[in-house]
Amino acid sequence: MWNYWILLLVLGGGMYGSVKARKLTPAAALAGGVAGFLVFLGAGFTGIAQMATFFLLGTSASSVGLANKVRLGLAEANKGQRQAGQVLANAGLPALLGLLAVLLPQQAALFRLLVAAAFASACADTLSSELGNVYGRRFYNILTFKRESRGPDGVISLEGTLCGVAGSAVIALIYALGFGWHAGVLWIVLAGTAGNLADSLLGAALERKGVLGNDTVNLLNTLTGALAGWGLWWVFA
Repeated sequence: MWNYWILLLVLGGGMYGSVKARKLTPAAALAGGVAGFLVFLGAGFTGIAQMATFFLLGTSASSVGLANKVRLGLAEANKGQRQAGQVLANAGLPALLGLLAVLLPQQAALFRLLVAAAFASACADTLSSELGNVYGRRFYNILTFKRESRGPDGVISLEGTLCGVAGSAVIALIYALGFGWHAGVLWIVLAGTAGNLADSLLGAALERKGVLGNDTVNLLNTLTGALAGWGLWWVFA
């Protein structure tokens, strides 16, 4: 029972602090709280740590080089304050996977890994985009590999991609600290990178044409990461 009191303090404090700091709207904070509770049910405080790390790294990366991003028109809308749809696009699938870990306890270990893979994908996407726009030197369209300017959907850089891999590795490290070191830790990094690249492909092929919105692409990013993690588990476990 004490676990739930700690969870209440962690989620409640996070929700209040995020709204107070204007990082989340009240609706977004509520959505994050519900998602966090479901993640906790399936992946415990390790899952909560992954979710919190994704949020903290993402908001920190958004503030890096902010003045230059604003000047170039690359800064997030509403000064980076996230809406409920954005929260669910990134944390909705991990929440569902956390619930499945409870409903299907015989597959709980798999679903815990998939929670991490989904968060690794979300973290990789955010860091590669936000930090790539700051530190990237050469930018390429992921579909054509032709040089483009920084910013448009589907444009990548080596520096941004490496930042994304680092973001996946951080989530994988948290997973390892909670659930032990094994081959799945590497799978999480690979799955997160796959999700990040899929996000860029969708951005270049569909988002910049207005076929898909950013929230949908972010949801598909986490889905790709989870599916990649499942595939690696199925082949190698």
